[in-house]
Amino acid sequence: MRRILTLLVALIATAAPVLAEVGDDGLHDAPFLRMTFKDLAEDFAEARADGRNLIVLIEQRGCIYCKRMHEQVFTDPKVNAILMDDYFAVQIDMFGATEVTDFDGVTRTAADMVREWGYRFTPTIMVFAGAETPAVPAPLAALTVIPGALEVDDMLGLLVWAQSDAAMEGVSLRDFNAARLAN
Repeated sequence: MRRILTLLVALIATAAPVLAEVGDDGLHDAPFLRMTFKDLAEDFAEARADGRNLIVLIEQRGCIYCKRMHEQVFTDPKVNAILMDDYFAVQIDMFGATEVTDFDGVTRTAADMVREWGYRFTPTIMVFAGAETPAVPAPLAALTVIPGALEVDDMLGLLVWAQSDAAMEGVSLRDFNAARLAN
């Protein structure tokens, strides 16, 4: 009986969703997120010096879709491994007071910067790649901007595509994913 109870408790524990850690600012924490001064040119340069792409996650306190991404997508072993190994991830609070310096040198609060960029939904995922540090506002510099939550396969496709030669050659994420999933 004791063995069955132990097995049952183990099964319940592994079936329960992973609860995302939430920091003092109300945003979700994850091991792949970097604590930076939110200077995108510096973050990009540091990412590229380490052979990584920069990814910016715009999130907000209480966002159920951000929570879903942190509990179901970013915790997927394949997604997490790619984020940890190949990306330099920075989180920006959509309504935050922390200063953010854009690629073009303009500094504003996170809330003002996100509003200036024109983003209204969380999560919003911005991916930056290339050899040269951009000198234009982030929305113009981004390889892609994805508003909203993604499924695991879609996130994997995004992360793999952004690192591929195909992305630099102008192959769309949609076409890349169609080819990847057809194989």
